[in-house]
This record gives sequence, structure tokens and C-alpha cells, in this order.
Amino acid sequence: MAGLSCFKTYDIRGRLGDELDAGIAYRIGRGFARVLDARRVVLGRDVRPSSEMLADAVARALRDEGVEVLDLDLSGTEETYAATDHFGADGGICVTASHNPLDYNGMKMVARGAAPLAQDNGLARIKALAEENDFGPARPGGALRDVAREARSAYVERVLSFVDVARLAPLHILVNAGNGAAGPTFDAIAQALAARGAPLRFTRMYHAPDGRFPNGIPNPLLPENRPDTAAAVVAHGADFAVAWDGDFDRCFFFDHLGGFVDGEYVVGLLAEVFLSREAGATILHDPRVIWNTREIVARAGGRAVATPTGHVFFKRAMRAEGAIYGGEMSAHHYFRDFSHCDSGMIPWLLIAELVSRNGPLAPLVAARRAAHPSSGEINFRLDDPEAALSRVRAAFEPRAHGVDETDGLSLDMGAWRFNLRLSNTEPLLRLNVETRGGAVAPHVEAVRRALQS
Repeated sequence: MAGLSCFKTYDIRGRLGDELDAGIAYRIGRGFARVLDARRVVLGRDVRPSSEMLADAVARALRDEGVEVLDLDLSGTEETYAATDHFGADGGICVTASHNPLDYNGMKMVARGAAPLAQDNGLARIKALAEENDFGPARPGGALRDVAREARSAYVERVLSFVDVARLAPLHILVNAGNGAAGPTFDAIAQALAARGAPLRFTRMYHAPDGRFPNGIPNPLLPENRPDTAAAVVAHGADFAVAWDGDFDRCFFFDHLGGFVDGEYVVGLLAEVFLSREAGATILHDPRVIWNTREIVARAGGRAVATPTGHVFFKRAMRAEGAIYGGEMSAHHYFRDFSHCDSGMIPWLLIAELVSRNGPLAPLVAARRAAHPSSGEINFRLDDPEAALSRVRAAFEPRAHGVDETDGLSLDMGAWRFNLRLSNTEPLLRLNVETRGGAVAPHVEAVRRALQS
């Protein structure tokens, strides 16, 4: 049996037709049930036209393994996490390609308690079984149960537990669902907020789920995807805007002037929120851009811990370190009281409470950006990335004040710092530069020269 290229390090992603189809999805579903010895599995899906077909194949596979399938229908990845925990299921699968191109799809999978699956704790064995495709006849006892209403109700209650509605000021928030899965879930949260008397008003943008993505693939991390939201928040006079990716496990913020709030500053803001609630708590951050977060955490009396980039690393570290919150600059935000998982809905509620208490986002972020400017992630496509990384190390490490290899190469040069990481999937090096208040561009150029020399 040919190898399955859709299996990646932490999830499943592949081009439809040649890397992933209903037959492959069926084999993955049966392998998942076998490896987890599952009796109950939560199943959700995003809005892509192919997701329903793939989810149907997974459901059939699970039933053929004697599994009770708890069906969420159209939902976000984090709803799969929440429902897996809520129902005490043995695992959960969300059929989604998030922000990948339209001709792709995939799956995100978790074990009991929404614990992450990776190569070393199940994913490799699922792959092996799916490739062997020797499952035998169907087993008895399989069933399909629609739990969408109950699951969403429980999820909304859990999300709203993170915000004190009484502390919310009258705010106008623009929300851009990008025609992904976020719209219906957001509406359920907004309805519950209104029932509790929250003085929030919303303007909805690209809200209806549409797997053709008529307004472009929802991925606000890309600068070219931001102008519509930036213009709309100003045009509508909103206090801030939030935009989601396709399965809404990432969210992105714009201030009332239309300015995009870079992910590392959001991590700092949310760290401050949690440390105001729990003194001395542990905060996780990724190693790419660290100074702003570490300064905020230290000032608030917390403990900052760097964790390699990637949801499996963060979810494991959240548990190991007892962290209350963890954030990546790529807009994944993890919460202890949300099964240590990432959510794209909890952050905007916390930002609404923060703005209610401290005023507009723009000056809050401007102060932090002035203290610690950063370059944003810059990608370099090179013929030999490892040789280029060695050149940079040779050029800068002898003068560095500190070296950190938690994730790639991080060098502290005193007044400035950079992180350089090899891509796992492409011949790329990813560069992030930050400073202690000085200009960023000269340091980016210095690293660029070393890379390309």
C-alpha cells in the first residue's frame, strides 16, 4: 500500500484527489478508532464543500469500528476540543483545512480530554494502519448521534466563563468571519451575551458560511488579506475589529484606526489580563519575539516560559508547566481552563474587557510597539537554508550576549535580538527581529547580508 503523504507532523493536510479523498478519510477514521481504542468520538467539520464528504467517510469508518459518533456538523476546531472534553469522549476529529487553498482539506485530531496527538503518541500508528488498510469486516455497535445543539450550548457557556459581563463597557465591535465557520458560533455567543445584558453592538462582515470563500481564503495573518477589515473598522466607527481564519482557532485584531495589532503584542495584552486575575501565574510564549511579553510578565509578577512553536508543544507545555495562558505570535492562544487548548473566540472577549477597563487598543499597543519594535516574520527562500543559517551563526554568535536554541537559533545582541528558524515544509528560513526601542530595519539588513553572502 502506497504511503500517505497527507500525514504531517501534527495533523493531516493534503491536496484533494491525489493526497486525500473519501477512501483515505475512511481508512484514517478506522485507524483512529483502533489506536485510541475508542468507543465515543466527536466529529466536526468546517465549511469547505469537500468537508461534508470527508466527514461522512470518517463517520462511516468510526461506526464500522463500533464507535458512537457524536456529530457536531458545521463547527470550529475548538468546538471539537470542547465537546471531546464535555462528553468525556475518547477522541475528537475536525475535518478542516483552515486557511489552506481551496483544493486542500485535512483533519485535526485529539485524544481524550482534548489532549494533542502527534507522531510519538498515536499519529504514526494511525498512519501505519491507514496505509496497511487491513481492517476486516465492520464491527457491531456503531451509531451516529446529533449533539450539535447540546455541544454548542456547553461550548458557549465555557467561553463566556472567561469574561465578566458586568465589567464590559458599551462597545461597537466589527467582526469578520471571512465566510468561514465562525459566523454561526459567533452568533450563539453574541445571543448569550445579549441575554446577560452585555452592552456590546456588533457589525458583521463576510459573515455567512460559504466554502467557496468569495472574499478570499480567510487568513488575516497575510498582509494582503487585511485591508478590507482595516477599512471597515474605520468606516463603521467601531472600537476595534476581530477577524478569524477558516476554522476560527486563530483570531486577529485591528484597532479603531484600522491598525493591525501584531500577534506578539496581543500575547502581552492577554498575559497582563491573566496575571491581574492570578498573581504569579505561568505564561507561555514562543521564542520568536519575546521581550515585550517577558517585560509585561515580569512587571506583573508572573513567570514567563519559552516553548517551541506549534500547538502540540504548547498544549503539552501548558499541562507540564501549569500555565494559565500561552500565546504564539501567529495568533494561537491557549487557555488552561479550556482544556489547555487554543481558541479564537476567547481572546476577543478578553480584549473587549481590557478595552472596557483601559481604553482604546491603539494607544495601548503603540506604547508597547515603541518599547519593543519588531520586524514581523520575514521569509527567505534559499537554495541551501542550513548553509545560510551556519553563515549567520558564524557572523553573529561570537558577539552575542546570549544564545537560545529552543526553536531555531535565537541570538541576543544586547540592544536587539533575532530568531531564525528553518521551515519544516519548504526551503525557507524565517526571520524575526526585535529591539529595545531602536530601529529594526538596519538589523534586518545585517542578517539579510549574512544569509545571502
